[in-house]
Amino acid sequence: MNRGRTISFSLPPFAGWVKRIILACAGIFLLQLILGRLVPDLGQYIIPYFGLVPSLVMIRGFVWQIVTYAFLHGSFGHVFFNMLTLWFIGARLEQDWGSRRFIECYTFCVVGAALVMIAIAYTGFLGARPGIPTVGASGGIYGLLMAFGILYADQELFMFPLPFMIKAKYLVGIWIFIAIVATFDPAQGGVASFAHLGGLLFGFLFVKFLPSRGLSYAASERYFGIRNSYYRWKRKRAGKKFEVYMRDHDRKVTFDEHGNYVPPDGNDKTNGGSKSGWVN
Repeated sequence: MNRGRTISFSLPPFAGWVKRIILACAGIFLLQLILGRLVPDLGQYIIPYFGLVPSLVMIRGFVWQIVTYAFLHGSFGHVFFNMLTLWFIGARLEQDWGSRRFIECYTFCVVGAALVMIAIAYTGFLGARPGIPTVGASGGIYGLLMAFGILYADQELFMFPLPFMIKAKYLVGIWIFIAIVATFDPAQGGVASFAHLGGLLFGFLFVKFLPSRGLSYAASERYFGIRNSYYRWKRKRAGKKFEVYMRDHDRKVTFDEHGNYVPPDGNDKTNGGSKSGWVN
């Protein structure tokens, strides 16, 4: 991973998952506008069905909303600044991480921010209610900001056209401060800004606690571990049943704690010198 002294955010690469997400969000926002003008009866259902509405997720099972809400935006300024930040921050992370780990982090933070919003909605904190929809990619983007601030903490960023440089950790600290202020100020977004805080939390968890090879690797390792444990349990059970069967026929066989067959003479090690005839 290249972590030089200075990063310039003038014109980052526009490729990979960053490009796909930006084009998808821009295209969907355009569709929102067109349907809202030309087919208002249809357009009015977009946010209730694809935005994040905690009551619909919990009561009616609209689980797709914990992902689809991140593709919807409420205004041109909303989608523009979200996608601009995603471009500047995400392009650098995708370059260094690779596409798979980048999209895993982004999706993890989007879903994590949605779960935080659902939890807050049912507490009633600051007037939060389960029926209020949330839209926007900010949860995922704030998660990427947190990851960026941790990985490149002491790197200096040149933010064109600003005439000065700032360390990544201080830039992320400013964004965290803004998110906290916005959460407690209704004029700045209010309760919806809990998605920003949720994204920051899950971005921190992703970098600090998830395997460096990514979620898919961890899931596959977990799957094969469970599968192998199941097969070992089946083998042990089969060995015990076989012991009972042979005992009923006046013969004795022995299996070890792993379900491997133990020959009658421990010194007679066939099978290439192995302790038992069955090995895993």
